[in-house]
Amino acid sequence: MDEPMKVRGLGLMSGGLDSMLAVRVLQDQQIEMTGITFETPFFGPEGAQQAASQLEIPLRVVDIGESHLEMLKNPKYGYGSQMNPCIDCHALMLRTAGKIMEAEGFDFLATGEVLGQRPMSQRKDALKAVDKLSGYGGYILRPLSAKLLWQTIPEELGKVDRQRLLDIHGRSRKRQMALAADYGIKEYPSPGGGCILTKAGFADRLRDLFTTQENVGLHDVELLKWGRHLRLPSGRRVVVGRAHADNVRLQELARGEDLVLRVKGVPGPTGLMAAEASAQEVELAANIVAAYSDVETGKKAVVEVTGKEDRKIRVNTPPKEEFRELLV
Repeated sequence: MDEPMKVRGLGLMSGGLDSMLAVRVLQDQQIEMTGITFETPFFGPEGAQQAASQLEIPLRVVDIGESHLEMLKNPKYGYGSQMNPCIDCHALMLRTAGKIMEAEGFDFLATGEVLGQRPMSQRKDALKAVDKLSGYGGYILRPLSAKLLWQTIPEELGKVDRQRLLDIHGRSRKRQMALAADYGIKEYPSPGGGCILTKAGFADRLRDLFTTQENVGLHDVELLKWGRHLRLPSGRRVVVGRAHADNVRLQELARGEDLVLRVKGVPGPTGLMAAEASAQEVELAANIVAAYSDVETGKKAVVEVTGKEDRKIRVNTPPKEEFRELLV
């Protein structure tokens, strides 16, 4: 007799404990699990890669940066405490994973979501909204809370035994920690903190960017993660490094004719601004870069500008407090 076909699940991996446990619960039913995780400027695959390595399952990393940014500009279900559009974000990830599921013959999608764990995105109505918006609702299985939720198609078809799924509810993590011990999962991060859209400082910068600039792209968003951001009176933005890592990254992010500013011969920040800046804007940016350097206030400094055209700007170094109102 022919052996029955192997049931295959595609599990969304955040790198956290819950998504790891969801995989283990399904593996207990001899279901073949593959992980999938997503990459944007706001979160990366590193945690999921570590989790998949522990679980010894294959992992897909899918870049959804462009589609995520477009969604972020106007999410149907709005934002959480900061600029985190959790419902729309989860739906986008599940829609993307659903297309892979269909194309490659997986039987269902799985997530580590726990009913009642997060006030915005893990209520019953929010989970239903995610299902509807994703377009794959019937195929989204949440093994850790499945007994408290509606039956899914893989359960109806007998591909997943509903009785062997769980009924975890709420914010306590005692059951998850006990399960982790049972499964021998020893390394996992504390919950939350993986998405910088939940961070107040970054969210303020992003909100300001959306308000003041048209056609925001991935490069603009990546810049927000580095250095100080100052808006000149003209509306032009200049980015000034806070530390060596900022300076290195700003140099890497400089495109084509973008202007890079540094104080000659003195430790200090790298400045970055668009090539279209006027001579007056560049001179003001040079004063800002000098003010944040190690040059003593009132002393002369030479700021080297490279990019569209190389030049040197001589300034009398002003106090950085003079530019405090320009900080974004």
